[in-house]
Amino acid sequence: MKNPITIETKVQADIDKVWKYWTEPKHIEKWNNASDDWHTVSVENDVKEEGEFKYRMEAKDGTMGFDFGGTYSAVKKNDLLEYALHDGRKVKIEFLKDADRVKIVETFEPESENSVEMQKQGWQAILANFKKYVED
Repeated sequence: MKNPITIETKVQADIDKVWKYWTEPKHIEKWNNASDDWHTVSVENDVKEEGEFKYRMEAKDGTMGFDFGGTYSAVKKNDLLEYALHDGRKVKIEFLKDADRVKIVETFEPESENSVEMQKQGWQAILANFKKYVED
C-alpha cells in the first residue's frame, strides 16, 4: 500500500452483528455517510473474493453525488475484507474480536484530490456512524 492511512474504532457488539451490519445493503444504507447532509441511496454488495460492490452516495439537497465501489480480493467472514477501489487504491478492514466488542481497523490508500487529514476525518466519521448505528 502506498502512504496508507489507518483509522479504527471499537464497537460494543458481537462479531456476527458487526459483520452483518457492515456487509448487508439494508444496513450499509443507514450508516454509510460522513455527515448528516449526505446519504447512501443504493447499495450493491457481493461479499466474496472477486465480488463487486457499489454504493451511490449523494448530497441530500441533490447538488452532488458519486459512486463508490470496487472488487474484493480477500473475504474472511467475521475477520477480514480487502478490496481494490475502481481507481486502483487498496483498502484493508480487520475485525478483531475482543471479549464483548469488536475493534475495526481500516487501512486505505489516499487519493490525491483531497488532503490526507480531510480523507482521514471523512473515513473516521463514517466509521463513527457505523459504531453509533450498531450500538443504538
